[in-house]
Amino acid sequence: MDVDRRQVMAYRVAALGLAERGRKRPGELPVLDLGVQEYTPGSVQVALAARTQAELSDDRLLMVWAARGAPHLHRRKDLKSLVKALWPVSDADAAARIKSGQIPQAGQLGIRAFTLTAQAFREVVHSSMPRGAVSTQVSARVPAVLTYDCRSCAARHIAGNVWQHSGLAGGVQVESRGKDATLGPIRDAPPLPAENAGIAALITTYLRLLGPATPMELGKYLGSSTAEMKKVWPGDLTEVRIDGRQAWLPSGSVAELSAAEPAPGVRLLPAMDPLLQARDRDVLVPDRARQKEIWKLLGNPGVLLVDGEIAGVWRAKMAGKKRVDLTVTPFGTLSAKERKAVQEEAAVVARAREASEAAVSFS
Repeated sequence: MDVDRRQVMAYRVAALGLAERGRKRPGELPVLDLGVQEYTPGSVQVALAARTQAELSDDRLLMVWAARGAPHLHRRKDLKSLVKALWPVSDADAAARIKSGQIPQAGQLGIRAFTLTAQAFREVVHSSMPRGAVSTQVSARVPAVLTYDCRSCAARHIAGNVWQHSGLAGGVQVESRGKDATLGPIRDAPPLPAENAGIAALITTYLRLLGPATPMELGKYLGSSTAEMKKVWPGDLTEVRIDGRQAWLPSGSVAELSAAEPAPGVRLLPAMDPLLQARDRDVLVPDRARQKEIWKLLGNPGVLLVDGEIAGVWRAKMAGKKRVDLTVTPFGTLSAKERKAVQEEAAVVARAREASEAAVSFS
């Protein structure tokens, strides 16, 4: 099957729930099958508001360190399968996920690095605790090769990558972030995995929402290597060529891809929205210069989606407690109708950020 990037974008926008904004509760949105990453405080709520008109709070969801050790909102009922699917498939996979100049010898432990860190979490976290206190106690319980001398903390503590990759298996949830970050125990947490189970289902979910894609792109999404992902790549996928480039999609999704058409309308998506989690950035934004405006070393902006294409970036800041000010930078000229739609979407962002009004400026 041959498709172009326009079809792929249309397919992903629909699969990720951005074609129509319905009234499903957050926990019922298909995008929660993969999780929604929190990039900055409140970014998850903006991502949800782009997909539903329903109340954004949902007690069936919680924040955990998931793919790449990044904080993601997930369904509580999915944690039992998620923790096993995210567990390394091999020692080489584990080493790839925690590879860092801070802890160059850590990879030698392989999966044991995850096991020992997760066990330490379970020994330490029995109630809500400041993140720093957890780090101190966990660091004292793990092998020294997993720790490093941190200048900013003036202390030796566990490296962030292995710490966050192991948190879910350690039964820990992220209760708050920022200056007063706290961690807490997951109620009825799933047991520590003995081995990976469900990686094929996880791959299929990734491809269903962000496909067609390749083992290399999946490896980047999980923080692993192409070689390890090739070893567990499901055999029941359909090959698709995107502008001549080989990729794969679940066979059950081929009809939707074939019929995909760009969805009209405007959305303001936060940085690291699920749509931006795809690793084939040339499909998302063909212009390399524009890519640099979206994906930065620090401080990514949100993106403006117009008729199914990424058409600009935006940033927001609170003006007091009641108003959020948005600065929108389009990549091209917006029509009067599109500008009006941006204004309307700004109100959606305000709702997500618990502000009563929004002001938009274009730059």
